[in-house]
Amino acid sequence: MDLGTANSIVIYNDQVVIDEPSIVALDKTTNKIMAVGKRAQQMDGKNNKTIETIRPLRGGVIADFEMAQHLIRELIKMTNISRSFMPPALRMVICIPSGITNVEERAVRESAEQAGAKEIRMIHEPMAAAIGIGIDVLEPYGNMIVDIGGGTAEIAVISLGGIVCNKSIKVAGDEFNENVIEYMRKQHNIVIGVRTAEKVKISVGSAVSELENPPDDYETLGRDLLTGLPKNILVNYKEIAHALDKSIARIESAILETLADTPPELAADIYKSGIYLAGGGSLLRGLDQRIASKTKLKVHIAEDPLRAVARGTGIALKNFNKFSFLIK
Repeated sequence: MDLGTANSIVIYNDQVVIDEPSIVALDKTTNKIMAVGKRAQQMDGKNNKTIETIRPLRGGVIADFEMAQHLIRELIKMTNISRSFMPPALRMVICIPSGITNVEERAVRESAEQAGAKEIRMIHEPMAAAIGIGIDVLEPYGNMIVDIGGGTAEIAVISLGGIVCNKSIKVAGDEFNENVIEYMRKQHNIVIGVRTAEKVKISVGSAVSELENPPDDYETLGRDLLTGLPKNILVNYKEIAHALDKSIARIESAILETLADTPPELAADIYKSGIYLAGGGSLLRGLDQRIASKTKLKVHIAEDPLRAVARGTGIALKNFNKFSFLIK
């Protein structure tokens, strides 16, 4: 299970069986869960006073323990596992940020236990991403992974089945959405919600102000700050590149700091192989180009980067004996 800030993915028997937004809708009058995942996301920002939409994970870690339990339990219910007459004792591998604290790790483990998992193991996200990309992490060879998710950007250098040096920063997809919201408010006097900001980021998001194949301008709907009336404006990719510039610069700095901490022999390997990008953030237009320009290294985007971490977690679970020392 890739229990992410933005999306949660469950792999069972080598198949992605669940891919849902990490959000829960709660009926405050009865204190019962109304919906989880896509149905709950449809209510987000459009709910009335009796319905509350909650994101149990913030910055890659559990912010609401009780709601995280409900989220994991409902995700398990959505699979075919829970529908069998005698559900099996679940062995679950959950990926966690490399910079997670012991308290945060315990919260993830306890949430999974309360949701019904019998055996819970953890694997760090950069390691899972490397396995999912297809890198042989057990070889004596240095590889750099940059996993940009919803809550955190994980940068790690991996060799001989271990993380040699790493950095975890809370600058990722959620931060990009906030950048877009702030830019629209300051530059266009228009207030937009998180879901609209996400659509803007996907439609015209860019890390650079010059693209060979630029996307069409995107019509953005929101509320005028001055009149309070609904308003629409056209936004182009250059504006969003400007809005995201400072956040992307922080990711670049974290990559450079990690490279500076890398032992020389592994740095030589990375010079040959380049940097691997995974996570939804790696789909941002021109991000690979910008990181390559900053580091003077080749940059590769993983195949299906959104599911690279989940895929690697599934491989680690299937080949438990081979990767047992990577899973704690």
